[in-house]
Amino acid sequence: MTFNPIEQACSLLLCPRPDEKSASALALREHWHASKRNKYETNVLPENTPGRPEKPDLVLPSEVPRRRLGSPQGRGALLHAIAHIELNAIDLAADMIARFAGHPLIFPDFQTDFIEDWSRVCAEEAKHFNLLTDRMESLGVTYGDYPAHNGLWDAAFKTRHDIAARLAIAPMVLEARGLDVTPGMIKKLDKIGDQKSVEVLRVIYEDEIGHVRIGAKWFQAIAEMEGESPRPYFHQLVKTYFAGQLKPPFNVQARTLAGLTEDYYAPLANC
Repeated sequence: MTFNPIEQACSLLLCPRPDEKSASALALREHWHASKRNKYETNVLPENTPGRPEKPDLVLPSEVPRRRLGSPQGRGALLHAIAHIELNAIDLAADMIARFAGHPLIFPDFQTDFIEDWSRVCAEEAKHFNLLTDRMESLGVTYGDYPAHNGLWDAAFKTRHDIAARLAIAPMVLEARGLDVTPGMIKKLDKIGDQKSVEVLRVIYEDEIGHVRIGAKWFQAIAEMEGESPRPYFHQLVKTYFAGQLKPPFNVQARTLAGLTEDYYAPLANC
């Protein structure tokens, strides 16, 4: 059977089991490296709702319990919340390939680079999920033990018809937020001596800088192909598709490394 990364990404999205989904993400990357070529076409369209396990229960963000880091269970709950984000991020990266690799603006000359970038993101999100679940298990926590919310996939659903909006909201707003908050979590875990969790979060933090950079790169390319100035276009899309204002403080150094200069996000900040 001929490998088609778009069809494999669609199949990955349907996986309900987290372990199978992460394994599929790693396999997608491996198969891509083994057989990539210039142009892929498919009549398969991704589902609007990905496969999900029975647990965790999905609740409103305000109903997710607060996490106290003083106990192993509290740290496990924190890692559980991050693992849920990473599982959703696998789906978002796969959906980027499944939904947009055949987009009219992703010309044949660009498609290889597009799939290269997003298959990397997909595999690294799977790596993060596996690191987190391994660490959670050592703390007595299994994925699904705590409720979680569906905010990340809700954002994907809202932007499913607009590649520029998807790039603006998913990597450039939501993943960039992770660059702001992860150093604080690392500091707290380091303070209480949980070096194993610190090591996991440091891996995630370094990789996520690259993910935001990939999102910013493709957003800027799409904006220019659409004849839009990237920064005003970003502001317009965030105001349309993102509820509320961006919250400081911002990790200016990490955001700049990721290609997000302050003139992207500062005008949207709730200062």
